[in-house]
Amino acid sequence: MQRASIGLVGLALAFALASPAAAQKPVKIGLIMPYSGQFADTATQMDNAIKLYVKQNGDTVAGRKIEFVRKDTGGIAPDVAKRLAQELVVRDGVDILGGFVLTPNALAAADVSVEAKKFMVVMNAATAVIITKSPYMVRTSLTIPQLTETFGTWAHKSGIRKAYTMVSDYGPGHDAEGGFQRGFKEAGGEIVGAVRFPVANPDFSAFVQRAKDLNPEAIFIFVPGGAQPAALGRALAERGIDAQKIKVMSMGELTEDDARKSMGNAALGIITVYHYDWNHDSALNRNFVKAFNQEYGGRNPNIYAVGGYDGIHLIYEALKRTGGKSDADSLIAAAKGMKWESPRGPISIDPATRDIVQTVYIRRVERVGDGARNVEFDRVENVRDPFNARLQKK
Repeated sequence: MQRASIGLVGLALAFALASPAAAQKPVKIGLIMPYSGQFADTATQMDNAIKLYVKQNGDTVAGRKIEFVRKDTGGIAPDVAKRLAQELVVRDGVDILGGFVLTPNALAAADVSVEAKKFMVVMNAATAVIITKSPYMVRTSLTIPQLTETFGTWAHKSGIRKAYTMVSDYGPGHDAEGGFQRGFKEAGGEIVGAVRFPVANPDFSAFVQRAKDLNPEAIFIFVPGGAQPAALGRALAERGIDAQKIKVMSMGELTEDDARKSMGNAALGIITVYHYDWNHDSALNRNFVKAFNQEYGGRNPNIYAVGGYDGIHLIYEALKRTGGKSDADSLIAAAKGMKWESPRGPISIDPATRDIVQTVYIRRVERVGDGARNVEFDRVENVRDPFNARLQKK
């Protein structure tokens, strides 16, 4: 009996050692975001969507527990972001780097992704060149040229021939300006003027007045999310820019919920380009919005939320494809070419560039019931990032 008992114990031990769930350590995901400061709300939206996804799908994937380590950059702070990424790798032993609301921070952390060979998922930062800085990086948000170059082409197609551009003076603003101008001019349009303003600018009155004085057919605008869209919206209203006379065109940040409220009726008629809005009409999105509302006190998800939701979905699915392997080479191979239905619509990861392919929506602020909403009225499907697509052809 004693010999048989020892045999059973030995078999049990061998089974435990062979079991992937028992043998494998947790997968640690390091999230680097501006949890405090000007962009704290952006980080909150993204992180809330990540938490919701984990609640809906569990915290174990391919036999491995998922753990998160969160680090706060406090805002645009590339040196801090790089240091935090290094700490996550060396001190916390993370397998994956994720989050990245802001371009400068993502660019800084990319160096660590390369040096440490860590899979990196950019869930918002949208400057096109970011994805080229690490072969272990994928992006689940957007690129700015993907939206704005498409928008410039669409603007000319809609009948606009002369436009003025005004953007924040940093990487994403330059991308937005360059993308819109390229698409518009290549279609046959004329840019009659352009201005760049400081990224933390609190007062837009002088810039708006300058654009109004030129009386263009359209003004294209880019400002980052956070407090600035509402401030710029107020300046448009105060300076008497009538979207019915001068077409106001922008990335979607300008007409997010808080910005529209600050503009009141002046928001009506503003045309924006975006890849997601909580009003998007699909069964999956309605369920996503309902769950987000229930979890976070009636608040609606935005682009930062959907970027985080899709970012963690990609990580889960990549781990399933690798059977729980969390090394960068396995995960990046699993992510390339991945396709799924997102709350924003069908999306995929371009296997050549590791960037997102998605539908670009054209919306107009319209009165709906007792409020104003972004109403989709046109779309361009299966849009790749044009910047990186051109790099592939060289």
